[in-house]
Formats: sequence, structure tokens, C-alpha cells
Amino acid sequence: MNPNPDTERSLWRNARLATLDPTVAAPYGALDGHALVVEAGRIAAVVPESAVGAFDGAVVDLAGRWVTPGFVDCHTHLVYGGSRAAEWEMRQQGASYQDVAAAGGGIVSTVRATRQLSEQGLVDAALPRLKALVKEGVTCVEVKSGYGLTLADEIKQLRAAHRLSHLLPVEVATTLLAAHAVPPEYAGRADDYVDHVVDVILPAVAEAGLAEAVDVFCESVGFSPAQTRRVFEAAQARGLAVKGHVEQLSNLYGAALVAEFGGLSADHVEYLDDAGVAALAAAGTVAVLLPGAFYFLRETQKPPVAALRDAGVAMAVATDLNPGTSPFASIRLAMNQACVLFGLTPEEALAGVTRHAARALGRGDTHGRLAAGCVADFLVWDVDHPAELAYALGTNPLALRVFRGVAQHIEH
Repeated sequence: MNPNPDTERSLWRNARLATLDPTVAAPYGALDGHALVVEAGRIAAVVPESAVGAFDGAVVDLAGRWVTPGFVDCHTHLVYGGSRAAEWEMRQQGASYQDVAAAGGGIVSTVRATRQLSEQGLVDAALPRLKALVKEGVTCVEVKSGYGLTLADEIKQLRAAHRLSHLLPVEVATTLLAAHAVPPEYAGRADDYVDHVVDVILPAVAEAGLAEAVDVFCESVGFSPAQTRRVFEAAQARGLAVKGHVEQLSNLYGAALVAEFGGLSADHVEYLDDAGVAALAAAGTVAVLLPGAFYFLRETQKPPVAALRDAGVAMAVATDLNPGTSPFASIRLAMNQACVLFGLTPEEALAGVTRHAARALGRGDTHGRLAAGCVADFLVWDVDHPAELAYALGTNPLALRVFRGVAQHIEH
């Protein structure tokens, strides 16, 4: 196949399409005997091959391979400095979290390392992580701040995230997570720090156009629901979408708060109760499952997947790539973990990193499906069935990665 047509108009044929389009009744939204018509970086049409006739443009023969939408990793913290391997080793040797903190570990160590790096240093540190995701088929990735916790350092993180999209063929969605933790200089003064976020950091980031959403870690070891509400109110006043780290370690009813604000997503949700499920369903808010953190922290409380499924809540799956609780730059590992640990089906896992992940980033109309009007981000696989994408790890069956209609061969 000639994967790089020179024309703006191309036909991608002889493929099995896992469209993930809910209007297609078959499992995975599968279509045989159909082709993708791409124009100017978007899918112009999905048509039966028998109806194509003479085509004015380049034709790419995909040799009967499966094609899926590009993967969307809708929750990452991949721009940061330093490593937490030493404290992980301490914990494996029996140290408590208090021991780790006393030794200078925990999120404070990542904040310190992130503050010490320049913007270019953060780009250099993040690039290998993003390359790993891109190599597995990620075409759109969310990147949060939250390891700077000062105006200058939060802006530095977000600028570094934006620069990554100019270095690799991937779309980057940025989220302000200044309310991730109380920084050391505000120890014991969480309300004062929230004042700083609301009055200084958030307005400056919004004015600079550096983030499209605002996130808060609403948890007993993070920020209270009242503090979270203040940040959400400030975000909405600035026209920014909201989302939340909620119900990971306890139930503070953060998911219902996210839903009240019409939030894009409620993330983690291990301790989500029936009322929270109902709130997400009513608001159309996506539940983002993060099995990497569940696995790495050896948690036992699982998200209420059956209740979410029964209520019709869209379930996304993401890596939560971060140095402290999920140091995994692998979207397919997250898919496998979501199936094995949380009980998703392979089809749900694939929908979770495509259609539902796109919704979690406010991109449900344009990403995550093979459908007319969507961006031409799609993946060509050497697999016999889409279930293999969540099933077997250690090899990469990705034959071709197409971003905005332009293909890149994958090195193995």
C-alpha cells in the first residue's frame, strides 16, 4: 500500500472498519466492504466499496486489515520533572507513606523537580513518554498541569504541553490542575491557596488561552467539595470546562458536584455510589476509569462498572500517566487492566479509548469514531479481531497510524 497520498482527497479501501459509531448496530460498529473517503484531514464519507466507482484522488489498499479510530488518552499528567522510583522502592521494602514523606518523597518531590526544570527541560522529559503513547496509536492526548502550583510554574507546564503538539503528530488538550495539592509554601492554609488559584492562576491561564478545562483533586487528602466548588465557579465564569478527580479514595460526592456543573468527566470514581452514578447519567458526564493507579496502589475498591453500564453512563479508559501512582505510558495496558481488573469487555475498553474518551475531552462530535465529519485520525492493525487490542501485550500490531489523513509507518 502507498500510505502517503499526495492529494488532499484519498480513498482508503479493502479494510474492515471498527467504526465505534453507535449508529452502526454490529459489535464494535463493524463494517465490512466499506471504504473511508478522506478530504482535507477529515473523513468525508464512509461508503460501500460497491458504490465508489471511479475515484478522483489517491487510493490506498489496506489489504483487509482492521481499522479503528485513533486512540484518545483523556487523562494524563505526562509533563513533569524527576522520578519517584526511589520512593516506590522504599514502599516495596516496607516503608509507610509517612516514611516516604519524611524522606522528601510524595507529590512534593515531583513539584520540586518540576519547578527546577525549564520549559524546554519539561518538553525534553515529556517527549519520550508521549512518543510511547503515539507509537501505540494515540492521536489525541490530554495533558494536565498540577506539578507547578505557582502561576509561573503552572504556565510553564501548560506551555510545554502545547509545544509537544508541534513536535509529534498528535493533538494535545490541556487542562489546568492547579488545585492538585496544597504546595509546601501554603501548608496548613488550603483556603488561602484556593484563593490564589481562583484569583491569580486561573484568570491568567484563561487569559493566555493555555487551557480548555479545569480539574480539581476533590479528596480528603486534596481539596474539599466547598473548595472544589469555588474553583469550578471560577472556571465556568471564564468559559472553561470542568472535570474532577473524584471518589478515588473516599466518597465526598465529588462526582455529583462535577455533574452539577455539567462537567466533561468524573475521573477515578472507585468509591462512586448509586446517587453519583445517577447524577453522571443525568448530566451526560463521562466516567473516566484509571486502572493503572488502582493497580499501582494495590487498591481494592473497584469502580461500580455494572451500575455505570446499567445507567448508560459512558465509560472512558485512560492511562493516568504520572510519576507517583501510574507510571505507565501504554494505552493498551490501560485497556487490558480495565478488562481484567474492572470487568470491562474488550469492546467497552476500545470504546473507552476512542468514542467515550473523546467525549471526556469535549470532542465527541469530531473524534473517536470513523464517521463522516470526524477528523481523519485512524489506526490500521495487523490483528484478526479488535478484541486482540486489549488482550495481548508486549508486541505492537499497529501497521499504520494515520493523523489528519497523513500516515506514519510504525517502527517495530
